[in-house]
Amino acid sequence: MPEHQLAQLNIAKMKYGFEDPELADFVAALDDINALADESPGFVWRLQTDEGDATEIGFFGPDYLVNMSIWEDVESLRDYAFRSAHKDLLARRNEWFDRMDEAYAVLWWVPAGTIPTLEEASARLDSLRKLGPTAKAFTFKQLFDPE
Repeated sequence: MPEHQLAQLNIAKMKYGFEDPELADFVAALDDINALADESPGFVWRLQTDEGDATEIGFFGPDYLVNMSIWEDVESLRDYAFRSAHKDLLARRNEWFDRMDEAYAVLWWVPAGTIPTLEEASARLDSLRKLGPTAKAFTFKQLFDPE
């Protein structure tokens, strides 16, 4: 087992209420896209309720969706996010979510087997927003090694 795994957090501010027809395509895809993550090579863990999603976790506010997961390495997450059916949802992001002027996604390394809290994830996102990419909080555009 590697010493470190990759944690990621991303948030999105919904343009519409979860029951709004404008969000229907996104809502309809959630179960399949979550199952795809769960079955993807390198997937370790994702934040979810007992029902298997995270749509009711209002940590960042009632209009925000939160996604947090752990992956074995950067390539595993990159493959899932940008080279699977997930990329089709990303392409439609602006239909369902407000454009955010500040960082909405952050990556960081955790000791293998560690599950970060939402408080820690939020602090990492804040660090990225304030300091830019560092070894503590970074993006796909500027990666850092676990060491």
